[in-house]
Amino acid sequence: MSNQDLERGAAKNPTNSNPTGNYSAPPYHVETSEKQWTPWLVPMFVVANIAMFIVVMYVNNCPKTNLGVGDKCVAGFLGRFSFQPLKENPLLGPSSNTLVKLGALKWDKVVHEHQGWRLLSCIWLHAGIIHLLANMLSLVVIGIRLEQQFGFVRIGIIYLVAGVGGSVMSSLFIQNNISVGASGALFGLLGAMLSELLTNWTIYTNKAAALFTLIVIVAINLAVGILPHVDNFAHIGGFLTGFLLGFVLLIRPQFKWIERHHLPPSAQRVSKYKIYQYILWIVAAILLVAGFTVGLVMLFRGENGNKHCSWCHYLSCVPTSRWDCGN
Repeated sequence: MSNQDLERGAAKNPTNSNPTGNYSAPPYHVETSEKQWTPWLVPMFVVANIAMFIVVMYVNNCPKTNLGVGDKCVAGFLGRFSFQPLKENPLLGPSSNTLVKLGALKWDKVVHEHQGWRLLSCIWLHAGIIHLLANMLSLVVIGIRLEQQFGFVRIGIIYLVAGVGGSVMSSLFIQNNISVGASGALFGLLGAMLSELLTNWTIYTNKAAALFTLIVIVAINLAVGILPHVDNFAHIGGFLTGFLLGFVLLIRPQFKWIERHHLPPSAQRVSKYKIYQYILWIVAAILLVAGFTVGLVMLFRGENGNKHCSWCHYLSCVPTSRWDCGN
């Protein structure tokens, strides 16, 4: 991608993988008799993202826009669906101008042209086919299991709200580049998985292994985000949003309450949730509302987050001898 584009990198597979590359079962299971949902929303999200990429490439029309330019389109046999020259976009995708035209996140358009809808539209756009495939694979691996356990309503809310949360944080700290990708929403699902494990701690087996696995996955993905041209602020904002939403939306009744009908009458009076679950729910809800309120007010007032946090730019890019974070 050109230097003006920021790709929101893909979240990794949240399950263990064996040497053959096949995904193995997660290192824990939940002690509950709740029903399993049939996932359909996550597959629809995948289809929608692929369809949107096809539309973007149709609008991009590389042979026409690059007519007379020295660098040729990649995969020219695809006609108007061919990709921009690799020097411009090594991820095999459209131009920056096309992405901006169709809803990429750009600070000045959100703030000065009042195009707040870009906070949501950008999560349906991808910088290239490589970017798209990585994110969609992650979405299937992460999202299917969550939708099976909690249903399409709660997972859909987390995905969309976390995507917007990632966009808000990205806009506050990255104001000279454009940003696209679904990984803010994907990190929201990862954050929700972590908070769900914490708030429903007592009903899980192999708790330590599950917690360690999730923490390692999140740490690796955030570490990848410090590379140039990867929008780690969208990752962090999406993760924090999903983490708080998980305490609010993914709370499970304690096992004794679910099985209360099989207990003797004297033991049937049991609270649906534990006290610590209520506390986490209240605190998370307050922080979520406060965070969105402050973030949106700062954004539409044109605030630059870097002025309030002199070291925060290192969260998205750490300069080394191999690359410079100046742009």
